[in-house]
Amino acid sequence: MNKNQHEFTLSPTKPPFFSAAVYLFVSKIIDIRSEWIVFLAAFLWFGATTGLYPLLLPDEGRYVGVAWNMVGTDNFLVPVIDGMPFFHKPPLFYWLTALSLHVFGVNEWAGRLVSVLAASGTVGMAFWFLKTYADRRMAAVATLILLSQPFLFGASHYANLDMTVAALIAATVLAAAAAVFRIERGQAYFGTLLLAYGLAALGFLAKGLIGVVLPAGVIVCWLLASRRFSTLGRMVSVSGIILFLAVSLPWMIAMQQRYPDFFDYYIIHQHVERFLEKGFNNARPFWFYAPVLFGLLLPWSLHAWRLCKRTVRARPAYPALNGLMASWFLVIFVFFSIPNSKLIGYVLPLAIPAAYFLALPFVDRLAGPHRAAAIKSLLLSFSISLCICVAAVLAMVFYPQPSSKGLAQQLKSLRGPADQVVMLDRYRYDLNFYLRAAENAMVVADWHDPDLQKTDNWRRELFEAGRFVPDTALRLLITEPQLRNKLCAYRAAPLWLIGEDGSVERYEFLSGLTPRAQDGRLRAWFIPAEERLGFCGERPRSFQE
Repeated sequence: MNKNQHEFTLSPTKPPFFSAAVYLFVSKIIDIRSEWIVFLAAFLWFGATTGLYPLLLPDEGRYVGVAWNMVGTDNFLVPVIDGMPFFHKPPLFYWLTALSLHVFGVNEWAGRLVSVLAASGTVGMAFWFLKTYADRRMAAVATLILLSQPFLFGASHYANLDMTVAALIAATVLAAAAAVFRIERGQAYFGTLLLAYGLAALGFLAKGLIGVVLPAGVIVCWLLASRRFSTLGRMVSVSGIILFLAVSLPWMIAMQQRYPDFFDYYIIHQHVERFLEKGFNNARPFWFYAPVLFGLLLPWSLHAWRLCKRTVRARPAYPALNGLMASWFLVIFVFFSIPNSKLIGYVLPLAIPAAYFLALPFVDRLAGPHRAAAIKSLLLSFSISLCICVAAVLAMVFYPQPSSKGLAQQLKSLRGPADQVVMLDRYRYDLNFYLRAAENAMVVADWHDPDLQKTDNWRRELFEAGRFVPDTALRLLITEPQLRNKLCAYRAAPLWLIGEDGSVERYEFLSGLTPRAQDGRLRAWFIPAEERLGFCGERPRSFQE
């Protein structure tokens, strides 16, 4: 890099102090050499506010709840939901989150730590790669965009699998691309290539087949489009394949041995059918992600017109990277646009290529006669973006979403160790997390509904989990008549009925009971052991229905 690449001429029309402070800030950013400093800065920025509000439902309650159950039961092999195997997703996120909860305690910050680390790692990896294969100016500008974009910031504050797999997909692509460059420069590449295969295996354990298919698709399309057939052939490694299988297969083999239907459900249903069929939630049109990305990348996306203008002029800056980033963006964007079911977090792997392309016009202007205007525009967008992120956190703090936290805090002092929880018409994913309990709850719903599996919701999750352990499902997944029978039978343990204020209308026997705890719309009714309610007959019945 030219030693003057990050020196800037102060504009005489601006106040000297302002100009000096702004230019000094930008020059110091560009002068950063260590990706570890960038990673630490990102970690502090992302992680400072992740413990300020309760877990969001349903996703955070579900995934952190599964991890907490691993800690509470000392069973780290089988992910379970309400005591039944939960094979919707692979186990890596649960393992890492369980470790975080074990080390840092059962709290929201620890529950979201894996996402914070994944987002911070994404920023650090991008800085290292762009510093190495572009220059420090591009690395610095792209890093500012990544650090401040609401999309990545929001993902770092959300405890689900999307940020983890996005980081691993990015790491796999970057390691594989580094191996490509090393091959073509005649440098040693075997260790870097093995790293890419190992990261792909972790991606498989994080979200399944997409952790392998997407980074492979990015690299293959990039190399084919640029006619680098020889390099593509050298990227196939027997040792890498062996490493991939050694990392990714043992857990699946163990689950298949324990549950014979595992492979059909985990691979065929959750991967192939979920991609192709239309029976899942969140149906969206093909073009859904275009406006979503534009909105979530604000205010940086407002500069996209400069990128279009730059493309028309066809300036060939960073020719070695443009093809890679274009392949990265297009493969993932098209892949997730095809299925009918779409969630915003699916396109998180686009964070790095989006930041790269949005940084290009800024980098051009920083190197030209309009550097002062470029710096002002860069810092203005950076400041607005930070304000959007802070405002989002404040909104979550002062306008909290529905949660079981308040009710659980009340129940802690009221509930005995032998008390049985019964959830009415909804499974409260986060209740055990906030109760610091690992006991299974009975869940009341119409489990014989023929349309139960047509909607992708909590009922379908529990019902499908129950297929792997039918005896447990028979005991925990009960209907309203079974609940009434239970209330009228002899009970050695007290019951806590957890529902909402509207539950009184559906279960008329609750109308004569006063809730022992309540928070917002949530209610908890206590039924002492051996106490029979008024609607019961003279003789207690056994719980057999």
